[in-house]
Amino acid sequence: MMEAATEAKQAAEVAKEVAADAAKITKDTIESGANNTLDFLGVPIDITTLTQMAIDMSGRLALALLIFFVGKWVGKRLVRLAKLVMARSRLDNTAANFLGNLLYGVMLVAVILAALNKLGVNTNSFVAILGAAGVAIGVSLKDQLSNLAAGVLIVIFRPFGRGDVVEIGGKTGTVLEITLVNTRIRTANNHEIIIPNGDIMTTASVNFSSLPTRRVDVEVGIGYDADIRSARAVMLDLAKNHPNVLATPEPVVLVTALADSSVDLSLRVWVENEHWLTVQADLLEQVKYAFDEHGINIPFPNRTVQIEGFDMQTLSKLLQQQKDDA
Repeated sequence: MMEAATEAKQAAEVAKEVAADAAKITKDTIESGANNTLDFLGVPIDITTLTQMAIDMSGRLALALLIFFVGKWVGKRLVRLAKLVMARSRLDNTAANFLGNLLYGVMLVAVILAALNKLGVNTNSFVAILGAAGVAIGVSLKDQLSNLAAGVLIVIFRPFGRGDVVEIGGKTGTVLEITLVNTRIRTANNHEIIIPNGDIMTTASVNFSSLPTRRVDVEVGIGYDADIRSARAVMLDLAKNHPNVLATPEPVVLVTALADSSVDLSLRVWVENEHWLTVQADLLEQVKYAFDEHGINIPFPNRTVQIEGFDMQTLSKLLQQQKDDA
């Protein structure tokens, strides 16, 4: 039995050696055949170098894919945050979505270029092509890009927002919508005006809604024979009794001009923005009625015509002659 076991062990060792030799021969044969094939094809690289290159390429590919997917994930999160900020800034949803998608596209291009560069691809040519395309687009869409940049500045600095009453380029109205390239406002007579954002950034604009209060100026002229103190007392009494006039700052009446046929007075009161037009209309009407009740006249322009070189008799004859000729 011992001899049989010994013989079996020896046979196993011999078989193991034979298998190892066969494997080595097979490996050498494969490598030799592969190298001969590469030499025949004119490729001066052996199988070992190719194997190492395949391993390196696999590592680069894995890292490039990691850069792409991680960059894409980070880009989506940043774009979502940017859209949230733009929504809080009261930017129109269409404009916010467009800017968000534009930002995501730029970030995605940057991620793809980074991944290709990790793979060993020369991205300088891609950058040059993108730069040339950007210049061509910029030249052809110069005005629109100017309006777009102005729209972005309006969103950032927020000189006005939707619902504000503004005066832009001599046009007054309520802001309806701020888009990427223009701003729409509605006038008091329900006319819609579209103003390019580029024009808004290059001209003076007035925002009547940026502060909570606003001053109302009621300009009235009285005759020279009227008592200024009585007129001032009447106007101040009307202002203090109006429910929408603020007590602070106090209403005042100022003499603003000694005109040709009137003494001009200005009643100045402070109101909340939403009551400005109502208070102005109410005080104008109430001042007219109150002046009539107190005998304070509001004069209209008078003209005195002096004709030199004619006496009344000659003028009467001329008028009578014209009447007869007619």
